[in-house]
Amino acid sequence: MFRKRSFYTFIFAFICIIGITSCHSNKKQASTESFTSGDIKIAVDENFKPIIDEEIKVFEALNPEATITPIYCSEVDALNLLLKDSVRLAIVTRTLSQGELQNFKNKQYPVYQDKLATDGLGLIVNRSNKDTLITVDQVRDILTGKVTKWKQLAPSSGLGDIQVVFDNPNSSTVRYAIDSICNGKPFDKSRIFAQKTNLQVFNYVMHTINAIGIIGVNWLDEENDTTNLSFKKGVNVMSVTTSNIATSESCLKPYQAYLALQTYPFTRSVYTICSDPRDQGLAHGFSNFLTTDKGQRIILKSALVPATQPVRLVQVKDSY
Repeated sequence: MFRKRSFYTFIFAFICIIGITSCHSNKKQASTESFTSGDIKIAVDENFKPIIDEEIKVFEALNPEATITPIYCSEVDALNLLLKDSVRLAIVTRTLSQGELQNFKNKQYPVYQDKLATDGLGLIVNRSNKDTLITVDQVRDILTGKVTKWKQLAPSSGLGDIQVVFDNPNSSTVRYAIDSICNGKPFDKSRIFAQKTNLQVFNYVMHTINAIGIIGVNWLDEENDTTNLSFKKGVNVMSVTTSNIATSESCLKPYQAYLALQTYPFTRSVYTICSDPRDQGLAHGFSNFLTTDKGQRIILKSALVPATQPVRLVQVKDSY
């Protein structure tokens, strides 16, 4: 009887020790997360991979105890990850709908939505294609199938059928094109193709002479150009106008100044959406960093327009 009681006493003591150790470990792990420390995942619209890669690099260099792992995906997937509590921070091009906000309200989670930058969509064509002036109406007609051949845009063109290529069927680029360019009208799917990433769109247009790619502006930025007045050399960037006729005087390329003034037709906002109930958590810390001077300078360098920092505009003259 004594041995059996000693055995049970030993087991009880062992369980208590394990429990205390586990609680201590959990408390230690919880206490390590702060504005500048911890280990989190965030969901990011793939359009902004070049920018967020740089933001994370700088943030982690300034805060060695912080580790941020980005999940680059479509905007739809990024918001789904946020709604399912798989991440506490998403970077996308729209704010939450009333239904999505209600989802967080039901869970009693606070939600913070802040504008991060002004972005733009660029239209790119093959380097051999010199027809680079286009109107917004013509872009709409191409997407909806009213215009299908290059001759309809430029009578002297010998390129044949127009192909349009996007990054992803669920991307923010596709949503913007349907909502803001086509005014809700459906695409002509017979000549519109989806890749997986912006980089694949860029590469497809480089090798397809009759293609038009629609791509996030920061993917076109020439990294070594500190003035943000040149684009990558592999493609031609189209100039767009809201006028009825595309001329060199009326058309604009997606230069940073035109995004800031919103005179370039295809501009949109970028937002951070944070749903972390811990006010001092790392998700809040990184989201806050993005709107500070250091975070906004990275955005300025990337050819987008910072949301919280002043921008000095310079006059640009284009050549055609």
